[in-house]
Amino acid sequence: MEKRLFEYLYEQLERHPLERAFGHKHNGVWHYYSTAEMVQMVNEASRGLLELGLKPGDKVATVVYQTSPAWVVLEFALLQVGVLNVPMYPTISAREYEYILRESECQYCFVGDADLYDKVHAAQERLGGILKEIFSFANEHPSIRSWQVLLQLGRQAPHRQEEVERIKASIRPDDVMTLVYTSGTTGNPKGVMLTHANVVFNIESIRRLLPFEPGDRVLSFLPVSHIFERAAVYAYTAMCGSVTFTGTDNLGGEQGDLRAIRPHFFTTVPRLLEKVYDKIVDKGRELRGLKRAFFFWSLRLTDEWHFDYQPRGLKALAWKIADALVFSKWRQALGGEVKAIITGASACPVRVMRTFNAAGIPVREGYGMTEAAPAISFSRMEPGGALLGTVGPLLDGVEVIIEPDEEFRPGEGEILAKSPGIMVGYYKQPEKTAEVIRYRNGERWLATGDVGAWVEGPGGRKFLKITDRKKELLKTSQGKYVAPAPLEAALKEHFLVEQAMVVGDDLRYVTALIVPSAEGLRSWCERHGIPWTELSEMLHLPEVQRRYEMLLERINAHFARHEQIKRFTLLPQLWEPIKTDGSEAELTPTLKLKRRVILEKFRREIEAMYR
Repeated sequence: MEKRLFEYLYEQLERHPLERAFGHKHNGVWHYYSTAEMVQMVNEASRGLLELGLKPGDKVATVVYQTSPAWVVLEFALLQVGVLNVPMYPTISAREYEYILRESECQYCFVGDADLYDKVHAAQERLGGILKEIFSFANEHPSIRSWQVLLQLGRQAPHRQEEVERIKASIRPDDVMTLVYTSGTTGNPKGVMLTHANVVFNIESIRRLLPFEPGDRVLSFLPVSHIFERAAVYAYTAMCGSVTFTGTDNLGGEQGDLRAIRPHFFTTVPRLLEKVYDKIVDKGRELRGLKRAFFFWSLRLTDEWHFDYQPRGLKALAWKIADALVFSKWRQALGGEVKAIITGASACPVRVMRTFNAAGIPVREGYGMTEAAPAISFSRMEPGGALLGTVGPLLDGVEVIIEPDEEFRPGEGEILAKSPGIMVGYYKQPEKTAEVIRYRNGERWLATGDVGAWVEGPGGRKFLKITDRKKELLKTSQGKYVAPAPLEAALKEHFLVEQAMVVGDDLRYVTALIVPSAEGLRSWCERHGIPWTELSEMLHLPEVQRRYEMLLERINAHFARHEQIKRFTLLPQLWEPIKTDGSEAELTPTLKLKRRVILEKFRREIEAMYR
C-alpha cells in the first residue's frame, strides 16, 4: 500500500526520533516537542476530534498568521481520522471566510491570534449554524475555548483509540485529504481537492534531490495556508528534520531567528529574498572608503557568475578575497550553515538568484501550482542541474507539453502538465475543473495557464522557462500581443522600484504603474543632494521623474517597439494583500497582482496616460 501523509510522523518515531522535532518561541523562550510527544498529542487530538462528533469526510478550517507545533498536531490528527483540513489565508476578508466556510461546510475552525477570531466570528454569524464552534490556538482567549480541549477530551476517551486505528487503516492513498482554496486574481477562490497520493508524490520526488540529513535544522515562516509550505512541513517530517516555526518580523539582525536557529534549510518566496538583497545593498551604500569600494567590487564580481562557474587564476584569487571580506558576512547573517534555500510561488529575479548563489548561499527555484500539489519542476543541487532564468528540469514522473498558439512567440506555449500530483478537481465546481483538466488519449493533463518554453542547458538537458501567464497577456488596440511579466520583472530588478504593473489591453500603447522603493529613492536623493520630504511630494519633482524616464529608456532598449513602455505614473502607496480600510486588496495572499482591482482603483491615473 502506498503511503498516507500521517505515516511520516510514525516513520520519524521509528527511524530517527528527535528530541527537538517541532518548536516555536513562546513568551520570548524557545519551546520544543520531541517526536514521541508529538505522536502522543496527535493521538489525543484524534480521539478529541471523534468526541466532537467528527467523522471521515467532514471538514475543519484552520487560519493562523504563524505556524506552531499545535497546528502540526491538529493537522496530523485530522489526517489520520480522515477529516479534511481547509486552511485559509490570514489576510483575507470576513466575506471571503464566509464564502469558503459556506461552500466547504466546515463544522469547526481553529484560529491563531490577533484579529483572526473577529473576522471568522463575523463570518460565522452569517453562516446559519454551519460553523458550530471556533477554537483558539492561543492558550488564553477571552471568548473561545483553547485547542487543548481536544487533548483533554482525548485523554478522557482512551477507548476511542481503537476507532482511530480502524479509521487509519481504512484511509486510502487516493482519498482526498484537504481542500486548499486558491487565492485567485479574479473571482471567488476555488477549493482544490488534493489526495494523500498527490502530496506524497511531491515529497518523495523532492527528498531525493536535497542533501538533507536526519536532524538538520529547518526554519519555517511561510503560511501553511499555501500548499507550498504545507508540503514542505510534511517533507521535513519525512526527512527527520528539526523544524522551528517563526514569523517574518524577526528573521534578520544580530538577535534575529536566523542567527539563533542557524538553519540548514528553509523555504521562502522571492519577495523576501529581494528584501534581503535590497537590505544588503543598502548596507553597502552606507559604508565609506575602502569598505564601500570592496563591497561594490565584490558585488560586480557576481555579474559574471553562473551555475557551475569555476574561476581560474587571478579571478579565483579575486573571488577568495571577495568571499573573505564580503560574502562570508552574508552567510553569517543567515546563520552560517545554510545548505539550501528553496524558493517558489512566483518567479525569482535573476539578479537575486545570481548574487546569493555566487556568495555561497545555495538558492534553488521550483515551479508549480496548488493544483499540482505543488511541484512540476525543480532546480537540482548537483552540477548541471540548475540554469539561471529557468525553473529547472521536470521532476521525475512529471510530463509537460508546450502547447503552441498564435498568441505566443515561436517556441512558447501554454504549459500542460501530467503527473501523480495533479488534483482531483475543484470542490463543487465541475465546470471550473473542466476548464483546466484536458484529456488527451484518455489521460488527464493540467492546463496551467502559464506560458513557457524549453531551454537547453548543460549537456543538452532541458530546462523549463516561464515566460508569462496566458490570461495576463495584453493585446493592444493595434492587435499586438504583449507579455507584461518580463517588463514588470525588468522594472522590479531596479533598486528604485518596489512594485510595478504594465497596462495596455485594448489600448494604443503600453504604460506602467510604478510604486517606487522609498528606501532606494531616498538613498538616490541623498547622493544627488536632493532634500527629502514626503514620498508623495518627491514623486512630482522633475529630477525624480527624469530618473525614472532614464530607467524606462534603459529597459525599453531590450524589448520590441510595440512592447515598450511609453508612459508611466508613480504611485506613493504600496500595494498590500490586506487593507485595514475595508477596501479590496491589490495583492493576493501569495503577493500576486490583482490586476482587475488595480485597474479599477487607478482608472483615472491610467486614463491620464492615454490622453
